[in-house]
Amino acid sequence: QVQLVESGGGLVQAGGSLRLSCSRSGRTFSSYSMAWFRQAPGKERVFVAAIGWGELTLYADSVKGRFTISRDNTGNTVYLQMNSLKPEDTAVYYCAASTRGAGTSLISAYPYWGQGTQVTVSS
Repeated sequence: QVQLVESGGGLVQAGGSLRLSCSRSGRTFSSYSMAWFRQAPGKERVFVAAIGWGELTLYADSVKGRFTISRDNTGNTVYLQMNSLKPEDTAVYYCAASTRGAGTSLISAYPYWGQGTQVTVSS
């Protein structure tokens, strides 16, 4: 099994920044991708960003130019740097992992999930 633990959420004013972290432990794979999704109250969980082979990244249009996904040299921790935050970014943010090498926005491609961390952006 794979365990994912998110941290770094909190309350921030609009225009501010936060950095989320996700630590991966447990079973290892020769290749995998990791992603961030978010779920606002009363809405479906949606894709935010992914990172895969060759550190190639993928972003939702709503966060392009504001959010950056990266991971450390071991590949065991993935980050989401969030700048220029807006009230509409308010959501629970979830880290996800897949044995697919290429990052994807498809939620069904990710069998492993963290418990989520709350991000609240005040206007």
